Amino acid sequence: MEATMPELAIHSDRGVSASLRFPAHPIDGLAGTSFKHQHLPSILADDEQDRGFFEVHAENYMGAGGPPHAALARIRADHPISLHGVSMSIGGPQPLDKAHLDRFAALVERYEPQLVSEHLAWSTHSTTYYNDLLPLPYTEATLRRVAEHIDEVQEVIGRRLLLENPSTYLLFKESTMSETAFIREIVERTGCGLLLDVNNVFVSATNHGFSAREYLSDYPLEHVGEIHLAGHAEQQDDEGDLLLIDSHDGPVADAVWKLFEIVIGRCGPVPTLIEWDSAIPDWPVLKAEAKAAQSILDRRRAFGQEKMHARG
Repeated sequence: MEATMPELAIHSDRGVSASLRFPAHPIDGLAGTSFKHQHLPSILADDEQDRGFFEVHAENYMGAGGPPHAALARIRADHPISLHGVSMSIGGPQPLDKAHLDRFAALVERYEPQLVSEHLAWSTHSTTYYNDLLPLPYTEATLRRVAEHIDEVQEVIGRRLLLENPSTYLLFKESTMSETAFIREIVERTGCGLLLDVNNVFVSATNHGFSAREYLSDYPLEHVGEIHLAGHAEQQDDEGDLLLIDSHDGPVADAVWKLFEIVIGRCGPVPTLIEWDSAIPDWPVLKAEAKAAQSILDRRRAFGQEKMHARG
């Protein structure tokens, strides 16, 4: 069956004027990768690249046009995309930046991404913007603020937002609930979905000395709409103890793959992205990571189908 090609209009009052037509690609059960412009020629020349999706950081496409949009439009014509925000500052103490939110909403309208996500973090203070995703104390006051901000984003974009769990390097004495309890309550209050970053779980568990498997057992997996996998780096803290950094600069670690298989076994073949944002390799290397994830997703799908046939 031929995919439909919905007309897509961009409101000129958001600073972008365009009328595009993109196919409605399915995304369920697919693995994907971060889209890097240097890979575009290889992707277009890759005859085997007939499945999968690409994720882009929204902030890289907030201009009105130019080469970034030309490249993204070319990718979007053949593949589903996921739009991932990195500086909305959902957990920040001040109101959301209206101009930023409007630009974010314009991208949702312009490219019709199948998935839209942001981070459980903050990155602004007054007029200062930090190039980082900073952690939050898990308190009732923080809960109310995050819920209000998610409600605002979802109202403006007209879509469900997926919220990503953080990688953390410190904990707050002020916290009155666990991270998983905090996330579960956010979902209940806002109706948002979740982006489960399995590497972030492993990084935080290692840094703070808790069990990643126990964390996942308490995590509301039924609300997960996307999964992230990535590489991490090993360092030492000031006391000489192991410190993991969510670096996105290498292949997915074996321990993270094992956690991913556990997650997929519980929640089924959720769309899964390989993040690789620095020390970026050639396209075949990144593609191989996505194919490894796809193999796990396909095995889970086949297992689910076998169980359905057995019951029938």
